[in-house]
Amino acid sequence: MKSSTKKNNFKRSLGLLDATMIVAGSMIGSGIFIVSADIVRNVGSAGALLLVWLLTGFLTIAAALSYGELSSMFPKAGGQYVYLRESFNSLTGFLYGWSFFAVIQTGSIAAVGVAFSKFAAYVFPSLSENNIILDLGILQISAAQLTSIILVVFLTYVNTRGVKEGKIIQTVFTMVKLIALFGLIIFGFILGAKADIWKANWSSGFSINKLEGNTLVPYSGFAIMGAVAASLVGSLFSSDSWNNVTFIAREIKNPSKNIGRSLFLGTLIVTIIYVATNMMYLSVLTLDEIAHAENDRVGVVASQHIFGSSGTYIIAVLLMISTFGCNNGLILSGARVYHRMAKDGLFFKKLSKLNKNGVPGKALWIQCIWASVLCLSGKYNELLDYVIFVVLIFYILTIAGIFRLRKTKPELERPYKAIGYPVLPAIYILAASSICIMLLIYKYNSSLPGLAIVLLGIPIYYYFVNKGK
Repeated sequence: MKSSTKKNNFKRSLGLLDATMIVAGSMIGSGIFIVSADIVRNVGSAGALLLVWLLTGFLTIAAALSYGELSSMFPKAGGQYVYLRESFNSLTGFLYGWSFFAVIQTGSIAAVGVAFSKFAAYVFPSLSENNIILDLGILQISAAQLTSIILVVFLTYVNTRGVKEGKIIQTVFTMVKLIALFGLIIFGFILGAKADIWKANWSSGFSINKLEGNTLVPYSGFAIMGAVAASLVGSLFSSDSWNNVTFIAREIKNPSKNIGRSLFLGTLIVTIIYVATNMMYLSVLTLDEIAHAENDRVGVVASQHIFGSSGTYIIAVLLMISTFGCNNGLILSGARVYHRMAKDGLFFKKLSKLNKNGVPGKALWIQCIWASVLCLSGKYNELLDYVIFVVLIFYILTIAGIFRLRKTKPELERPYKAIGYPVLPAIYILAASSICIMLLIYKYNSSLPGLAIVLLGIPIYYYFVNKGK
C-alpha cells in the first residue's frame, strides 16, 4: 500500500534554479532569431522594433507577477487549468485544457521540433526539409519532419523516466543557451557593430510605417494599431510558455514561494536578452537586411556578419541547443495539464495515473503522438497563428480571476500577492484586450479559426461530463 501511494504522488524534486530554468528555457526557442524580420516589415523603424519587444516584455512580466498569487493559492499540478477552474467553473478550465492539448502546447512542440531540424540541416544537409523520404501523394514526409518526430519521441521517453532526468536536461541546456546568447550579443557589439549602421537605422526614430521593399509607406488612422498588434503576434509567441512552470507545481519545492519567484526571474532574464539581442541586430544589420533576411532568419544573417563564413554553423548549433532545451521544457510540463484534467474526470481516465517513476507517463505519450501528427501535417504554424488570439483571451481570463477570487474567496491563504495589484493586472487586461480587438479586426482570418478551436471543446466537455455520470 505504501509503494502504491508513493507511485501515485509527484516527487518534489525541483528547486528555484530548476524552476527558473524551466521558465526561461520554455520561452527561448527559435522566435528571437526570426520574428524581428516581420516586425520591421510591419513597423519600419528601429525605435518601433524595440518598443514592440519592450511592450512584450512588460506584458509578460506583468502577467507573470500576477500568476504568482494564483500559484501560491493553488500549488497543484495543472497550473492555468486549475486557476481558471477555481476562478470561474470547470467548463472554462476545460476549454483552456482542450485548446492546450489540441494546439497550444502540442503545436508549440511540433513547431519547435521542426525548427530544430531546419537548423540542424545547416550542419547536416541530409536533414533538410527538401529531402523527401516518403511521398504518398497527399502526404510527403521530409527528413526534417522525421527528425523533429524523433526528437519529440526521445525527449518524451527521457521525461517518462522521472522528473530528475527531465530536470537535468532542462537546467543544463538552458544554462548553456543563456551563456551562448549572452556571448552572441557581446560578440555582436564587439566584432560586428558599426556606428554608421546604428545611426542610419535610427534616422526614422520611433515612427511607424509599413516597409515595402526599401520604401516606407505611412499607415492611416487605426491601421497603426493593427500594425502593432500584428507585430506583437510574433514577439508574444516568442515570449510565450513562461507559464509552463505552473503546470508542475506539485514537483517544485516550496511552490507557494518558488513558483512566483521563478516566474519573475525567468521572464525578466528573457526580456533583457530579447531586447539586448534586437539592439545587437540594429548595430550589426541595416533595417533592410533585418526585414528581408532569407526565410526571416535574422539570427543567421547577423551571425554571418559577426563571425564570417563560420557564422552560419555557430548560430545553427546555438539554435539546436536552444530548441532542444525549449522542447524539453514544453514536453515535461504540458503532460501535467492532461493528467489533472483526467483526475477531474474531464479527459481520458488512464491519463490520471502516474507511472512507477512518479510522472504521468500515459499523458506524456498521448501528447507525443498528437505533436508528431502535427509535425507530419505541416499545419502547426497555421494552428499557432490561429491560437495566439485565444492564448491572450485565456491569459486575460486568468488574471481577471485574481479580482474575482479576492471577492468570492477572500478567506483563501495567499502567501504571495500580485505585485502592483490592482493597477498592474488591470493594465495587462486592458492592453491584452486591446490587442485582441485589433487582431479580430486586422487578422480575423487567423483569430476566428482560433476561436472555433476553443468552441469545439464545448461538446467534448459535455461528453466527458456525461461519461462521468
